[in-house]
Amino acid sequence: MGSSGGSGREPAARPGPPGAASGKSDAAHAAHDGHRAPSRKPSQKTTPSDEHTAPPGENTAPPGENTAPPGENTAAHGTPAAPSGEHTQPRGKHTALPSEQATPPWRADPYTRALRTGRGPLFLRRADGWTLPLDVERWCAEADAADRTVLSRCQGAVLDIGCGPGRLVTALAPLGRPCLGIDVSPAAVARTVGGGGAALCRSVFEPLPGEGRWGTALLIDGNIGIGGDPRALLARVGRLVAPGGQLLAEVVAADVDERVLVRVDDGRGGVGTAFPWARVGAPALRRHARAAGWTAVERWTALGRHFMALRRVRNGDGVPPVPTPPAPPTTARTG
Repeated sequence: MGSSGGSGREPAARPGPPGAASGKSDAAHAAHDGHRAPSRKPSQKTTPSDEHTAPPGENTAPPGENTAPPGENTAAHGTPAAPSGEHTQPRGKHTALPSEQATPPWRADPYTRALRTGRGPLFLRRADGWTLPLDVERWCAEADAADRTVLSRCQGAVLDIGCGPGRLVTALAPLGRPCLGIDVSPAAVARTVGGGGAALCRSVFEPLPGEGRWGTALLIDGNIGIGGDPRALLARVGRLVAPGGQLLAEVVAADVDERVLVRVDDGRGGVGTAFPWARVGAPALRRHARAAGWTAVERWTALGRHFMALRRVRNGDGVPPVPTPPAPPTTARTG
C-alpha cells in the first residue's frame, strides 16, 4: 500500500473488504443476467448438498448460492463470515456502533464518492493518526506500464480479486485473456462493467464461478491486505486457482508484516467503518506463501512498485502446467 507508483514508496492499496449494505445493494443483481438468487444473510456460511461450482463462462449462479438482500450485513472481503446477525469486527479491538453497522467500510460515502468522481484525496487511517494515501486517480485511469508487467505474466483465465474500478480487467480484454473481477463495492463493480469489463459484486470468501480452475489470480494495489490475515487469504486463493495456477501479488516495498485496524477517510471529515487490513513485504509474503501451499517463483519492480509471482504446487513437488479454463462471463449486471 502507499501513494504513487512512481515514487518508490509502498504500492497503493485498492480497496477490497465489504461490509453491510446500507441501501439498495448491487450484490443482489450482480451474479448473472437473467437470474436472481434466493436471499439469505450472507453472514451464514452454507454449503447446500446441491451446490456446484460454475466454470468461468457459465452464466448461471451455483444452485443453493445466495446473494445479500438490500440492507443486510455482508461478510468482510477477506474476513470469514460471522454468525447470523453479528457484526464482523476484530476481536478485542473495536466495538461497532450502530451508525457504523449502517455504513460498511467500502460502501461508505468517502470511497463511493471517490470512485464515482475518479479523484481523491482518500486515505486509510489508523486510530493513532497514521495515514496511507490511496491512489484513486491511478486506479481509475488506464493500466500503466507497471500494470502491464503484471498483465504480460497472466496465464489462463484471470480472476482479479478486489478489482476496484476495473482497469486491469478491461486491459486484459483486448489481449484475448478472459478475466473476471470481483469487488464488494457496488460503485467499483458498476465502474468496471461500465468500462466493458466483467465483474461480480462479491467477496473472495463467498462462492465464486470456476473455483479450482482459474489460471491466474491477482492481488494488486495492496489487496494482499484484504481481511487483515494474509495467510488465510492465500489459503482461500489456493482453492480458487487450478493445480499449478499462479498468484500475482503487489507487496509493500519495506520488509513489513503487520495487521492494522483502519478506516477509509477523505481528509475532509468523511470517515468509514473500522476494519482489519494487513501490510506485507516480500519476505513476509514468502513465509505466508509457504505455509499456505505456494512457492515464490519471481519478484520484480516497475515504476517503484513491487510484485511477486507465486505458483500453486501440487503435493509440494513439481509445477504442473496451467490449464486454460473456459472464459468467464463477459458481462455482469449491477442493478
